[in-house]
Amino acid sequence: MSLTASTDPAPRITYGAVLGSPHVARLLGGTLTGRLPGAMAPVAIVLWALAAGGSLAFGGLLSALFGLASALSQPVKGRLMDRYGQTAVHLPTTLLNSTLLLALPVAGPHGGPALTTTIVVAAGLTAVPLEAGLRALWPSVLPDPRLRHAALALDTGTQGLLYIVGPLVAAALASAHSPALALAVTAVLGLAGTLVVATAPPSRRWRPAPANACDGPARRLASGDLVALFVSLTGIGFALGALNVWAVAMADQHGQDMLSGLLPAAFSTGSFFGGLIYGRRTWPGSTARQLLVGTVAFLAGWLPLLALPGPHAATIAVVLPGAFLTVVVACAYQVTDALSPAGRTSEAYAWLILSIGVGQAGGTALSGRLADHALTIAALPAAGAAFTLVVLLLARPGHASARRGRHRREHV
Repeated sequence: MSLTASTDPAPRITYGAVLGSPHVARLLGGTLTGRLPGAMAPVAIVLWALAAGGSLAFGGLLSALFGLASALSQPVKGRLMDRYGQTAVHLPTTLLNSTLLLALPVAGPHGGPALTTTIVVAAGLTAVPLEAGLRALWPSVLPDPRLRHAALALDTGTQGLLYIVGPLVAAALASAHSPALALAVTAVLGLAGTLVVATAPPSRRWRPAPANACDGPARRLASGDLVALFVSLTGIGFALGALNVWAVAMADQHGQDMLSGLLPAAFSTGSFFGGLIYGRRTWPGSTARQLLVGTVAFLAGWLPLLALPGPHAATIAVVLPGAFLTVVVACAYQVTDALSPAGRTSEAYAWLILSIGVGQAGGTALSGRLADHALTIAALPAAGAAFTLVVLLLARPGHASARRGRHRREHV
């Protein structure tokens, strides 16, 4: 892949052609199903802790620890995939993760808070790195860069749907039956989705591209451009974390509980449709330039919140930054691929995921402390986006490679 602008014609790409390509529907569907635990487990864990007699504070702590452990372990699992292949990582982690989620309602009440916390942290550490794995598979599954561009946009855009469907399913199962059943379904879905991916021929055969003998120091992952890119993306995560708390504050301010879920859902809907539009054609300019333009639009999309809109206007307003989130993240993955050394792409993708996750945790924490200040909390998503834009403008990651037209290796 190159960061240079394409000179090929840019016909409109159909998603039928993408999904009709060998293995694409299976890999995308399996990954989305296997990643549902990332959206379901935090809600199911909180509900189970409350049902077991714990406090909301303890349940929230368990949920946060699960997410933090999952994020922090991503680079290690990415490095293992680059060394040993995807099957060697996906199968053990999904078996351990599912077992731990099933064990929580059985063993937790008998072992007290210490055992419960240990199980939850271990479940987070063994979360399957399906997102990084799928991104590493696209070059070998879709050699045509235009189809790969559409697949990446579709893949990125559908992520938001996980965080609409997952919490709703977990809450519905817990309400209709029990939180223990919600955890069990979470475990089964994660195992089933991962097995669909891990047994697919592209995943079983995948190995990272061999390093070139002339790479030398370039094999180091921590290049200045990549570090700058990852630092910038913490601002994107910060905006997402601030959005969730702002939605809760809006619900409390207007006495409409549904807003706490409706506003993030509207944002995710914008992300989904933005991904569909972005992936249907090849856009002018280098990927690095598209990343900058997408970030400017992402920042601009948050500015209407500074007017402190009412519930209806706010619901409409958050669709716009959601639409450009997919552009920013999809371009960030492409820049990461172009800048990472051969044989280290899965690990690089994992660091990208971790960067957004760390920013999200920071945005959630700071917004929680400032939730009583309406204007301040409404401005925090824009502040995160502005941070991303400033870092990108100062560091310009990927622009030097675009000027050199450096040839990129493809995964085989």
